[in-house]
Amino acid sequence: MSEWRKTRSWLQGIGFAARDEALWVEALTHGSLGESRDYQRLEFLGDRVLGLTIAEWLFETQTDAAEGALAQRLNALVSKQACAGVARKIGVPEHVRLGRQARDDGAAGSDNILGDVMESLLGAQMREAGFDDAKTLVRRLWADAVEGDAGRAKHPKSALQEWAAGNRRRPPEYALIDRSGPDHAARFTVRVSVRNVGEAEAMASSKQEAETAAAKAFMERYG
Repeated sequence: MSEWRKTRSWLQGIGFAARDEALWVEALTHGSLGESRDYQRLEFLGDRVLGLTIAEWLFETQTDAAEGALAQRLNALVSKQACAGVARKIGVPEHVRLGRQARDDGAAGSDNILGDVMESLLGAQMREAGFDDAKTLVRRLWADAVEGDAGRAKHPKSALQEWAAGNRRRPPEYALIDRSGPDHAARFTVRVSVRNVGEAEAMASSKQEAETAAAKAFMERYG
């Protein structure tokens, strides 16, 4: 059986259309192969397919949730880690097309690469079968994640970390900017910042509590 026939059988077994060989080979091709087309353009499209589908899904099912809570769940569910989790579940690592060095370096296990390929496959599905079919596939593949705890009420620092990752920002940075008062009644002021987004400050009786409060303030302002 040819390589494409094996790949097509795998894709169709999951629910992808997988008719146009060139399209689906492109969706699985990493830049390390040096071919004229790789998954990046389809990833761009699939990212939007996934985001809109999950946003609509949460809007329909979490009817009492505020915008901030919806955004927190959305960011967690479309993060590279979430996409990579789905990719592993359906067997993407065995089918992603990588250059020898990239494969030897463990690229087939990379969250970033698997997440990108997962999005590119959704983009390919939309191109070949249309948005409604792509949406149906997302709802099936992401059902366990949506029903789980991803992005639900978390410690503010964890929520901010996920928010930054989901929005492809650098990790948040915490800085102690002031300590005042006697040791038995010290007050700590902490600033948290995310590059190219903004910052927030908070004061508490310990550095850890101040970091937590600052993360919460940041999410309320920007999340």
